[in-house]
Amino acid sequence: MPNITTVNLTNGVPTGPLGTATVSTIDGLIASQNANLNVDPNSGVAGHFGAPVASLDYYSQYKTVAASATSFVLGATGAQYDYLAGLLIIPGTAAAGAVSITDGNGSAISVFAGGGTTALTDLKPFMVPLGMYALAATTPGWKVTTGTNVTCIGIGRFT
Repeated sequence: MPNITTVNLTNGVPTGPLGTATVSTIDGLIASQNANLNVDPNSGVAGHFGAPVASLDYYSQYKTVAASATSFVLGATGAQYDYLAGLLIIPGTAAAGAVSITDGNGSAISVFAGGGTTALTDLKPFMVPLGMYALAATTPGWKVTTGTNVTCIGIGRFT
């Protein structure tokens, strides 16, 4: 049976005999714990791994888009590889307008035809799952255009 040792969690230096047990790196242990268990390795308290840290969540940001918006940028500036998980579309009337997205200055992609020619029978908000990365290198990021009487919420990770 290997000897048990105490390890200083501030600098990773063993403070007792290792015997047959080995410790490769404490930093690696802490880094893998942060990646897998969402624990802050920088708590500064010896023997304490810190408070939970939110993991990267591709559904953690949202941006509201008003009715009659044209090329509304999701995020502060938009960037290549921004992630659009989906749009929550909220029709305001039975004759709600259409909703489309563009990747940078690319062609419009229709995600909701609206109720302009055929009145909507239901005004409940609904989710349009997309799961798309912005790939345009010029004027990058996601842009949303909404018609009259329809708003939406873009959900994803935006720059």
